[in-house]
Amino acid sequence: MKSLYAQFRKVFGDSGEIRSFFSPGRVNLIGEHTDYNGGHVFPCSLSIGTYAVARKREDSIIRFYSMNFEEKGVMTVNADKLVYEAEHDWANYPKGVVSIVKQSGYDVSGFDVLYYGNIPNGAGLSSSASIELATAVLLNELNDIHLEMVEMVKMSQRAENEFVGVNCGIMDQFAIGMGKEAAAVLLDCNTLQYSYSPVVLKNAALVIANTNKRRGLADSKYNERRSECERALSQLQEHLQIESLGDLTVEAFEANKHYITNSIDQKRAKHAVYENVRTIEAAKRLNAGEIDVFGQLMNESHVSLRDDYEVTGLELDALVEAAWAEEGVIGSRMTGAGFGGCTITIVENQFLHSFQTNVAKTYKEKTGLTPEFYVVEIGAGAREINQLSEAL
Repeated sequence: MKSLYAQFRKVFGDSGEIRSFFSPGRVNLIGEHTDYNGGHVFPCSLSIGTYAVARKREDSIIRFYSMNFEEKGVMTVNADKLVYEAEHDWANYPKGVVSIVKQSGYDVSGFDVLYYGNIPNGAGLSSSASIELATAVLLNELNDIHLEMVEMVKMSQRAENEFVGVNCGIMDQFAIGMGKEAAAVLLDCNTLQYSYSPVVLKNAALVIANTNKRRGLADSKYNERRSECERALSQLQEHLQIESLGDLTVEAFEANKHYITNSIDQKRAKHAVYENVRTIEAAKRLNAGEIDVFGQLMNESHVSLRDDYEVTGLELDALVEAAWAEEGVIGSRMTGAGFGGCTITIVENQFLHSFQTNVAKTYKEKTGLTPEFYVVEIGAGAREINQLSEAL
């Protein structure tokens, strides 16, 4: 925090009260590609994320600066004239949040803000939603707006959908805003009903492994998978009273899957249904302290994403298969959209070192790439962290 405050003063000057905020990254433990199919997800917020150091201004000018993109310098905008500008790159995410908060009828003054994120770039741990929630919380606090966190979550999703133009679901923003220390959140993406499950790993840890393969295919394949599921749902709806694939039990799907005439669409729908059921079961098992069964469900999730949804690819499969071969691994799967990005693995503490060494070696032999590992803790959601005096 000392270095962030020092850099803030260097960039923006000394005067006025400086306040600091933190918004975590997130990882989804299980429940992949279920959100837009009306199902459940099971993410948690992380101890890594985005720091924002900010100072309120008396005019409508906003000045953005990121220590992750220092070469872009300070970007200056007027809070009353916010539009998407490609050259503003990362700053369009916080700009979008300001725009949506203002559109929602709240008064927002200008401010100076410095951001610093320690979420690995391109890893699929949701740095965009993290900066959105950091911005929502600082706007809420600097302007005494008194928004509930769920409202800030919805506004941040709208910022990404409407201002930036990315058609994301609500999982990322929800997990980041509503995160709770040492707990995962089971979220029904249709109703936004949620419950927390304590994550008690005893003598084990969560390890995120980054494939270091950029996810070039993810966006186009994501849209393709969505339309395949929509076609499957449409054919099922001719015979069943359902609103989404998430409404189906495994038994109901198996009894009616013949109505889906395209075999590829049928495989996609199978994943959506089975993964939703698996996610609800996984939360129950975690609540009961059955970590081994939870790990097995993680493994089954990856197999389904590989074989039925076909969003893994060489790198993710190589990383997960290398993990499965290691002693002390309780469960491992891809997490995120797929085609690159990260895996999430539960590893017994005594094997953490050998796990990283052996998996890196096997993975490099198969792909030529060097993975990066992050042993992470589950942290609390987006919040103001402390005043200047407390930080120093």
